Amino acid sequence: MDSEIKFRTLADLEGVDLRGALEGADLRGACLSDARLSGANLRGACLADARLTNAKLGGACLADADLTDARLWGADLSDANLYVADLEGADLREADLRGADLRFANLVGACLRGACLEGAYVADAKLFGADLEGANLADADLREADLRGADLSAANLEGANLRRADLSDANLFGANLYVANLEGADLREADLRGADLRFANLVGADLEGANLRGADLFGADLEGANLEGADLEGANFEGANLEGAKGVTS
Repeated sequence: MDSEIKFRTLADLEGVDLRGALEGADLRGACLSDARLSGANLRGACLADARLTNAKLGGACLADADLTDARLWGADLSDANLYVADLEGADLREADLRGADLRFANLVGACLRGACLEGAYVADAKLFGADLEGANLADADLREADLRGADLSAANLEGANLRRADLSDANLFGANLYVANLEGADLREADLRGADLRFANLVGADLEGANLRGADLFGADLEGANLEGADLEGANFEGANLEGAKGVTS
């Protein structure tokens, strides 16, 4: 299909089957709710402000696509290719992003509340100020992701790789970080009240000024971590490795 065709002139494409090649297509503002786009080639397409509620995009190629402010509530994006895609301000509540490739994607200010990102590849992605409350990020690869000020309260990050991720000022209240890899992560001023950090790898992590009230750090590895100024009231450090840690005594 001619990539120059401008679909924005079509007011409503709701429920249609668009699985053919739409590489570079201009679909900004289009209504594509419930559209069948599984496996579609939408590389570099413009879907800014498009309505894609409950759309079927499993396995679709959306690499380098413009999805700014798109409404993807409940969309199926499992195993989709969203490499370097622009999803700033997008609504991805309850979306299925299992196994999706979101490396280097821009998700600044995006809403991913209750979304499933289990096993997703989110390394180096920009998630500054994103809403991930209650999201499932189990076993997700978030290495060096920018999560400054993100809301990850009650999120499931069990087994997630957050090595060198920036989580400064992030809200991780009640988050599940069991056996998560947080080696070298920036957690300054992060809210980790009641978080499950059992057996987590926090080697060299910066937790300066973090709130760890009631957090469970049983068996966690905090070798060389910085805990200066952190609120440790009620935190459980039983069996934790605190060798070389600053701001806490073993």
